[in-house]
Amino acid sequence: MATTEAVTDEPSPRRAELLDASYAYVLGHGLNGLSLRPLAAAIGSSPRVLLYLFGSKDNLLREVLARARSEQIAQLASAFQVKGQAHGLEGTAARLWTWLSAPEQRPMVRLTYEAFMLSLSHEPGPWAGFAAEAAQDWLNLLVDAQVHVTQTKAEARATLVLATIRGLLIDLLACGDSERIAAAARMNWL
Repeated sequence: MATTEAVTDEPSPRRAELLDASYAYVLGHGLNGLSLRPLAAAIGSSPRVLLYLFGSKDNLLREVLARARSEQIAQLASAFQVKGQAHGLEGTAARLWTWLSAPEQRPMVRLTYEAFMLSLSHEPGPWAGFAAEAAQDWLNLLVDAQVHVTQTKAEARATLVLATIRGLLIDLLACGDSERIAAAARMNWL
């Protein structure tokens, strides 16, 4: 069976609207067992229109995940944009932790981890490469926060900080014990 291809590669307002709505839906419902029919019904479309505009369910999911990554980075850049002010690695890590651990970020963090783990499976499908790309986004932010540090040392330090933040976030999502987890974060950066 041939994949339905969109007639044009030109971005359309309807396509952008459906991508936004799909992203919002996935934030609320997750990726596991995602089906086009309930998604389409929830966002005011049909599976046929989604396939026409995105080519396939996998293409739609790839675009939703790309949107999630770009939105995270844009929000972070906006939150961290303080002209002429350097925060260093510890300050950037503390600000990153505070931002990511905020209750309003939980849906985005949960989606990120779900896609991250799916991308590490034996058959990652539309999630292929997501973990590596997302990790690089965060590493770049943490490496860039370090001035007067060799690239090798900056990358090693950023890797350790990122691994710690990931572990704390997983614990936060799993247990919800924000006081205990925040105390652990304070031991590192706050």
